[in-house]
Amino acid sequence: MWRDTAEIKGTQLVFCDLSTPKNDGSFNAYDDIKQKLMAQGVPPEEIAYIHDAKTETQKAELFAKVRKGQVRVLLGSTAKMGAGTNVQTRLAALHHLDCPWRPADIEQREGRILRQGNLNEVVKIFKYVTENTFDAYNWSILENKQKFIGQLMSGKNPSRSCEDVDEAALSYAEVKALASGDPRIIEMTDLDSQVTKLKLLKANHEGQRYMLEDRLIQFFPQAIKRRQEQIKGLEEDIAHLQAHPQDKDHFSISLAGELYTERKAAGQAIIEACTQMKNVSERIDLGEYRGFPLTLWADTQTQKFQVTMKHSLSHTIELGSDPVGNMARLDHALNIMVENLEENRANLENLTAQMEEAKIEVQRSFPQEQELAEKSDRLNVLRIALNMDGKTVGKRQREAEELESDTQGGQPSIKGMLKRLGVESAATASPPAKGKDMEVAI
Repeated sequence: MWRDTAEIKGTQLVFCDLSTPKNDGSFNAYDDIKQKLMAQGVPPEEIAYIHDAKTETQKAELFAKVRKGQVRVLLGSTAKMGAGTNVQTRLAALHHLDCPWRPADIEQREGRILRQGNLNEVVKIFKYVTENTFDAYNWSILENKQKFIGQLMSGKNPSRSCEDVDEAALSYAEVKALASGDPRIIEMTDLDSQVTKLKLLKANHEGQRYMLEDRLIQFFPQAIKRRQEQIKGLEEDIAHLQAHPQDKDHFSISLAGELYTERKAAGQAIIEACTQMKNVSERIDLGEYRGFPLTLWADTQTQKFQVTMKHSLSHTIELGSDPVGNMARLDHALNIMVENLEENRANLENLTAQMEEAKIEVQRSFPQEQELAEKSDRLNVLRIALNMDGKTVGKRQREAEELESDTQGGQPSIKGMLKRLGVESAATASPPAKGKDMEVAI
């Protein structure tokens, strides 16, 4: 990378949290990397440690050199070279020399290069692992933490969502697999991710099916029954209305036992009836209009006077201050019944179609059931195979050797039996040597 980006003076960041530069001649990762870079031809003045900048002024000067390409390799820790390190101008690569303890540390590190102001449209990020070391465990811990954080921040419950963990967690899992050095673990990691996705998809499918079953048992029958009752009531009310026809030239309404043939006078009589109400809980039989009994009452929520007309169903209007307008509202409430009837018939037809479709959908099996079964079987085979690999066999061989060493003359010893049990009596334990310092290593 140092040679490939020489034309633009491309820079690189190297993160290492498990070591610090020292001046006492002892080994440390920083000096070792610097020596190796110098052996490859990198001038020492183009290599810098963040630890050399002791003050904010020195840091600002160092960052300015990195942005200009005078310092092309900057080494540091997440704490010292994370937030606030604005050196992205010429960054071409970032190196994770070790695995940090928190997913946020990865974000802080990579946030130095994945940000606006970088002249490079394409950058590279390297993660380094060593086979048969603790690296696989560290990346596994980081993977589990990122899964939890991703689920918490997204608000998704994995048992009720078809979404898998986020991409960052998957990349940690891949690094963990690579660190193991066994291609079967890489395959198992990939399969584990796929099986998890398929299980979540299946759980989502089952949830949808249970919801449809509930709707078939309760919602659809009740909704269809309500629509049917509404249609029947509207049909009866429309027939009753047609049996009491009126036109503009022949108007009549009965209010408080008196017949009115003028709309304005009738509307004024209704308003007068409102003024005679004594309390809001009162309901007054107002009269009859086109065969529909009229009831006057007060709506305490809207604080408006209402008139309800009822034969099979109730049809309510809100009264206003205009007498003629109130009569027009009564006529509109009756005339709109035909439109309401057509709307309810359409809703009934739609509900019936939805119910029939739900009956079909509820019988559908999970479409990827076969794929889930095959991948789950393969995953189980890999897990069994990996549990029987050389490491486990070696452990069993060591146990056999320990068992053989803990026998006396072909007979098991008490000390060996207690050791395998996890306890060892004071009588069999060797006492500490007197006069010698005892050292505890942590």
